[in-house]
Amino acid sequence: MMPSKPRAPFGRLALLGLQHVLVMYTGCVTVPLVFGAAAGLDASTIALLINADLLVAGVITVIQGAGVGRVLGVRMPVMAGAAFTAVTPMILIAGHYGLQAVYGSMLAAGVFGMLVAWPFAKAVRFFPPLVSGVVITVVGLSLIGVGVGLVVGNDPRAPDHAAPSRLALAAFVIVVILLVARFGRGFLAQTGVLLGLLAGTAVAIPLGLVDLTAARSADWIGVSAPFHFGAPAFPPVAVLSMCVVMLVLFAESTADLIAVAELTGKRLTTGDMARGLAADGLSGVLGGAMNAFIDTVFAQNVGLVSMTRVRSRHVAAVAGAVLVVLGAVPKLGAVVAGLPQPVVGAAALVMFATVATVGINTLRKVEFEGTNNLLVVAVAIGAGMAPEVAPDLYSRLPDGVQIVLGSPVTSATLVAFGLNLAFTQVGRKNSVALPGAPVGDTAPAKVTPVR
Repeated sequence: MMPSKPRAPFGRLALLGLQHVLVMYTGCVTVPLVFGAAAGLDASTIALLINADLLVAGVITVIQGAGVGRVLGVRMPVMAGAAFTAVTPMILIAGHYGLQAVYGSMLAAGVFGMLVAWPFAKAVRFFPPLVSGVVITVVGLSLIGVGVGLVVGNDPRAPDHAAPSRLALAAFVIVVILLVARFGRGFLAQTGVLLGLLAGTAVAIPLGLVDLTAARSADWIGVSAPFHFGAPAFPPVAVLSMCVVMLVLFAESTADLIAVAELTGKRLTTGDMARGLAADGLSGVLGGAMNAFIDTVFAQNVGLVSMTRVRSRHVAAVAGAVLVVLGAVPKLGAVVAGLPQPVVGAAALVMFATVATVGINTLRKVEFEGTNNLLVVAVAIGAGMAPEVAPDLYSRLPDGVQIVLGSPVTSATLVAFGLNLAFTQVGRKNSVALPGAPVGDTAPAKVTPVR
């Protein structure tokens, strides 16, 4: 057991926590912005989703940092935020069954996640880089079209559809992000997407592209009522699809939790892992009830821990508290909801493409020589991307089949998982190990404690 580290003064904890919030904020609010636009929601409703999203992410982050007894929370400096993986399945479910089914299936998947957190922590070998790399790659690739749709506009009949001004504004945002990445140093380089959003919005204001109508009428303080869209519905196929998403998120969070454990020198036991994953499951329950989203450990904040060498879990708890406060300010959510779609789309395009790149990087850990892994990756990515490039592929099949196979995430996950079992026959030499050190066998890293 590691000795407890002295807790930093509250003022420094607050600044370090705010730094974590700035790094993850754009990624967190992008999910409700993208989902809300795809579901055809108005600005005031999207603002409600943003606030609910921040509130639930804050609660889960506090739990991950502070812990709840021996039940929830990994007790490490990790940040939780809305997962991109769930976006496409949610859009499909909304289109077939409505928003009540979206949040009902999310709630059910959250309960499922809490129940299987411990078994998953013990059986994580069934989601090696061969599976997780394919899924993360497909998640990023499948969402690129959503980002581009925001840039050009989702209504081909609109007079400004694909207008040069929209393209120029999006290009400006991407250039700002690239300039920050190229010339920024330290923490500044971590906030490129956020700065790109701010710069793009500043340029869009004099062009009349920023709509603050909803923000003017929004309250300063408040929390959305549970089940805003009505009593939850639980179509079996929608629930199944979201449960698959939950397992994918568990695989993502596992890799990130191992990375943070290596950075902080914590010996990550199976129990620690299970409590961390159970917190992800709880986010589904809270998200389903509070009109939010399923959360996962944010990888960009893992990078921030690596950069700053600040390993205090209290920093994460304070950052979570900041998110809770932000989630209780409806006017802020309404301002974010009023951002121009080309600006949001450009930032989303960069983030979604980054997700795909992370998946490709994960696949680098896979052994291809002398195995059938290349064929597994090829077939799984093909199966995942097929409904994305041919939306009518499964249109003549029952709605339930369309929800499962029509989602790139669920179809790629099922194919990659099944083929991995069939070709590697878990336990044989050509099975691929999980990235990072094994759970319970992480080596301490040199770190600088918060003082």
